[in-house]
Amino acid sequence: MNRETRLAAHYVRPYWYLYLIGILALTAVDYFVVRIPRITGALIDGLKAQTMDLGAVRTALLGVMGLGLCIAVGRFGWRYCFFGAARNIERDIRNDLFGHLESLSMRYYNAHKTGDLMAHFTSDLGAVRQLLGMTVVTTFDATAELILVLSSMILFVSPRLTLVAILPMIIIIFGDIWFGKAMHKRFMEKQEAFAELSDRAQESVSGIRVIKAFVQERQELEAFSRAARKCKDKNLRVVRLTATVFPLLDLIIGLSVLLTLLYGGYLCIHGEITIGQFVTFNAYVTMLVWPMIAVGEAVSSISQGMASMKRIGVILDEKSDIVDSGDPTVTALRGEITLDRLSFAYPGAERHPALTDISVRVRPGETLAIVGRTGSGKTTLVNLLVRLWDTPRADMIRMDGLPLRQIPLNVLRRDIAYVPQDNFLFSDTVERNIGFGVEHPTRHAVEAAAKAACVHDNILEFPNGYDTLVGERGVTISGGQKQRASIARALMKDAPILILDDSLSAVDTDTEEEILKNLRALREGKTTLIIAHRVSTIQHADHILVLEEGRMAEYGTHEELLRLGGIYRGIYDRQQLEKELSAEGGEAV
Repeated sequence: MNRETRLAAHYVRPYWYLYLIGILALTAVDYFVVRIPRITGALIDGLKAQTMDLGAVRTALLGVMGLGLCIAVGRFGWRYCFFGAARNIERDIRNDLFGHLESLSMRYYNAHKTGDLMAHFTSDLGAVRQLLGMTVVTTFDATAELILVLSSMILFVSPRLTLVAILPMIIIIFGDIWFGKAMHKRFMEKQEAFAELSDRAQESVSGIRVIKAFVQERQELEAFSRAARKCKDKNLRVVRLTATVFPLLDLIIGLSVLLTLLYGGYLCIHGEITIGQFVTFNAYVTMLVWPMIAVGEAVSSISQGMASMKRIGVILDEKSDIVDSGDPTVTALRGEITLDRLSFAYPGAERHPALTDISVRVRPGETLAIVGRTGSGKTTLVNLLVRLWDTPRADMIRMDGLPLRQIPLNVLRRDIAYVPQDNFLFSDTVERNIGFGVEHPTRHAVEAAAKAACVHDNILEFPNGYDTLVGERGVTISGGQKQRASIARALMKDAPILILDDSLSAVDTDTEEEILKNLRALREGKTTLIIAHRVSTIQHADHILVLEEGRMAEYGTHEELLRLGGIYRGIYDRQQLEKELSAEGGEAV
């Protein structure tokens, strides 16, 4: 049993009883369907021989009506069971897939595009639902009907006529083997093309402001058209294969019907079978059309469904680099952070480490500021603190004296409030965005956090205040408002450790000063890490770490680093000069 089959069986197992009931209902329906031609044939022979009176005819017709009612009930039953089970399985796979994606590390997301992942939730899951729903129906229905029809043809009409009728259909068996292999390959290519198209659309819509700003609409349209053309071509390869196979299938079935009419007519003329048997047999041959067509459809759907199941299985088999192996006795953090010769390189860039030999200790309640040029490793450092990436050695980072990996992930991330560089807001209300990290946020608490982040007054000016919907990624509000809303969201957690990664770059100096004043009051006794480019943001920190190309270039207080006359002093002097020039320019105006 291959991986895809085992995965499908795993999801089918909880709903086995629905499939069992559905199979029983489906078999009963096929049995009733096969009974109708026999009644019709007996009725024809009885009327021809004048051995049936009106009462017998009425009984036969009532029998047909009764069978029709049973067929209707049975078809409702198997539809409810099979399609209901398939929808439940689709939900289970979708939930498991989403939950597993949440557990994967940043390495996985750096290597996989959003559009490709979205294709798994749409096209692939649809193919799996088809496999576990309609394809199961088609397979069992075709099998049961084929067995019942063939046995009826042999037992109640003629074995020789049955052999003649099914001889051309043997070709279908060999054709289906080739068809399944070809369809599997082409469907995989089709899904990959769809994933590429989805990613192109998602990326273009997300970056529409950049596209417009750089007047790249035509170039993006051409790139999208190429992806759409490739997707169309891959879809047409699947369509062409189907369009070739199914007419050939009809041709073979037509040949079988022709042989039946010729040989069956011959037997009827020579009295080896009755007219009623001949009519019954032709009805059975007509019934064989569906199983033969169903074989091709089943092979196609199984190939497509298994291809999609394989793609989903690849994601579910993916292992996270970040393993939660923490000590369950650790239930909270105090806020002490120790970096001991911290070094780190991203996968594939081992020759160019992002951080090298960083050693710092921050006691509970202290503030550490981190400055440095772009690309010096500031964001990498805080990403390691929240274990978005893992260090090569477990004890390079310790919190409260414990190696970082000994702290359960839920405790670590619950007790660290993090405002990343990319201030992401969800397409939801302002209130829910600010209260995102708290289980049951109250309006009062949300407003208090917004006031501390100096965004409360701005929110009141929105059309619906705190109930205003912000667009995707917060595009309907300004960069400064988005930053401050993100700070308010972090303050809502009231965590022992707060990390601000360049989170005040989009606010003016007066607002920045007000926010920092509020932070000092609210964060008294709690640990704070601030990454910033402006000296005014960090000058009151207990410790200032200056990074240069991933190395610890300078370390000390604001006054100590100014006296040192190094990189920090250069940053300070340059910003002071810019401030003076700006003030002079304002006076001149």
